[in-house]
Amino acid sequence: MCGGRALPSVASMTNTQIAVVTGASRGLGLELARGLAASGYSLVIDGRDSQALLVAAELLGRPIGYDRLIAIAGDVADPEHRAALAAAADSLGGASLLVNNAGTLGASPLPALADYPVDELRAAFEVNVLAPIALTQLLLPGLRGRGGAVLNITSDAAVEAYAGWGGYGAAKAALEQASNVLAAEENAVRVWWVDPGDIRTRMHQQAFPGQDISDRPLPAAVLPAFLRLVGERMPSGRYRAAELMPAGAPS
Repeated sequence: MCGGRALPSVASMTNTQIAVVTGASRGLGLELARGLAASGYSLVIDGRDSQALLVAAELLGRPIGYDRLIAIAGDVADPEHRAALAAAADSLGGASLLVNNAGTLGASPLPALADYPVDELRAAFEVNVLAPIALTQLLLPGLRGRGGAVLNITSDAAVEAYAGWGGYGAAKAALEQASNVLAAEENAVRVWWVDPGDIRTRMHQQAFPGQDISDRPLPAAVLPAFLRLVGERMPSGRYRAAELMPAGAPS
């Protein structure tokens, strides 16, 4: 369903790989969903903006068939929404890939840590750290049984000190360590955390209000890197999209 209304009905497809992609209404999440669909995956996608999600669902559903797509509007920080995503994946046959892409920049314009509103910092950790961990917990039993994978989207702000990026960077650093520990604990599941690099998204624009970021590449530019990671089922670990780009792919 999308925005409380069901899209065309879905059928169980146990012979098809299922990917759950959060934050797939636009930007990198939509591009990842598009690439996975083209690779043969059925999809469960979400986004907070129900109208944008409906547009994304129409875009994705036309080429792959609406019986292979479920779109659910909601916030990953909501436990009921996470449960709905897990149930939707089960209705398609069970997830073999979870892409934790949904996130929030936090306070904008970016404040110094000395001035960061604690409530907004708490909300950033809720969305960027706790929600992906909680959704992973829900899907892990099925992912183990299918030899599946978890892909967490991170940032260089998790490992570099950039003035103004303390809130977002701290949250992404926490997600990276959680991913690192999960990779050490889970033998049957691949766990990847990937820095896509600077790309032209709405979130990136929010970090630089009023500035021209048209020099940044669009999310489509890094899609080949992610498809290689998933397709080759590379070892668990931290990756940079720039390092994963297949030979001959446009940069």
